[in-house]
Amino acid sequence: MKKKKYTRREFIKQNSLAGGAFLTLGATSSLFAGGVKKSDTPAILGGPAVRSNGWPSWPIWNPETDEKQVLEVLRSGVWSRSKTVAEFEQKWAETVGAKRCLTTVNGTNALVCSLANLDIGGGDEVIVSPYTWIATIQAILQTGAMPVFADIDPETFQIDPVKIQEKITSRTKGILPVHILGLPADMIRIMEIAKKNELVVVEDACQAWLAEINNKQVGTFGDAGCFSFQNSKNIPMGEGGAIVSNDEEFMDRCYSYHNWGGQHGSVTGEADSGRWVMSGTKMRLSEYQAAIGLAQLERLEEQTLKRSTNAEYLKSQIKDIPGILPYKLYDHVTRAAFHLFPFRYKKNEFKGLARSDFLSALRAEGIPGSDGYTTLHDQSFLGHAFNSKNFQKMYPQHMLDLDSFQESNQCPVTDRICNEEAVWFSQQMLLADKSDMDDIAMAIEKIYENAEDIKNRI
Repeated sequence: MKKKKYTRREFIKQNSLAGGAFLTLGATSSLFAGGVKKSDTPAILGGPAVRSNGWPSWPIWNPETDEKQVLEVLRSGVWSRSKTVAEFEQKWAETVGAKRCLTTVNGTNALVCSLANLDIGGGDEVIVSPYTWIATIQAILQTGAMPVFADIDPETFQIDPVKIQEKITSRTKGILPVHILGLPADMIRIMEIAKKNELVVVEDACQAWLAEINNKQVGTFGDAGCFSFQNSKNIPMGEGGAIVSNDEEFMDRCYSYHNWGGQHGSVTGEADSGRWVMSGTKMRLSEYQAAIGLAQLERLEEQTLKRSTNAEYLKSQIKDIPGILPYKLYDHVTRAAFHLFPFRYKKNEFKGLARSDFLSALRAEGIPGSDGYTTLHDQSFLGHAFNSKNFQKMYPQHMLDLDSFQESNQCPVTDRICNEEAVWFSQQMLLADKSDMDDIAMAIEKIYENAEDIKNRI
């Protein structure tokens, strides 16, 4: 007789129905493959933690391999933009698969520079995801344009193309999709919408280095792609950003803009107009930042593969736990970057245990987790922008009424994700060993099995 194979969740269910008989007959004495029993006391209630070891530190720095070029730059006295920055730009363009790359002081200013040089400004609307870091929205406001929020797909955490289409008006000039968490947005459908409506597209890929759709890297689908190299990011410089594009004239404008508006390439003035030919600002990257970036770039591919492998394994280990709904990737995604590992937490499956208490219990087991982003559409920075002199002159009063704006920019899915459901694990946790992913799964299972006790006793 062929022996039936049970999934972990089926095993638990069958064992419960059988009054525990499976445990007395089988080779294992625990409910879970990881060794969790319902009788195990959660760490938050005084029991032993699943994990006492720490997690990989970040950023990673290997003096033997990483410091040579940085020290050469420091000792040279050439610290402002020069050959090292140009070297990083060339290598990043090659890595991403774009013709050109321009570095900036940070990812926020990469977005500002891109939007401004795609002629987005006062009176325009830019459709954007509400599930992002505030920098994305601030970049739109900095150009004088109005952000318009299109809600997200809860399974992918990405802006929903259907909602984008619904938000297009006569003022809409662009779309700013965010590949949030390092998971690609649905660029195939987004680019179809943009083409149909003659809209520019700036991709916020500030968390999505090396992520791919149909083996084409994100950041190369739209008119521009923007990246961040801030200290927490998968390729850290401390601070730093980059723009990539295949549009030579656009990149010349961006270069001029980031260098006080000076002549560059196709950006020239009249013969007697002098050196400065357009309105601009200063966004240049430093040489030692680029040297740090070059060192980090050497291991980005290997680290990305490890994060992806561990993320897929962790997802397989927790996807059958009731109330745990891991991220979903769109069918055409060929690689994700996993700056963060997200899942949705459904407290009803955990006996009504609040997300905050779930996270406290998880941390007590040695598993650091986060509840992620807060909502953006209801924060005071929008009112501050709308009350500014420039916005007051650029828009009719009905568009600057904050209550009206918030009413028309309601994003109930994002509200639920932010306020109730999202749980994240950081990217450096995915650089640990495969067995460490088992610790995460075991901790979640332990909390699940003891959710009622935790809820009643903390």
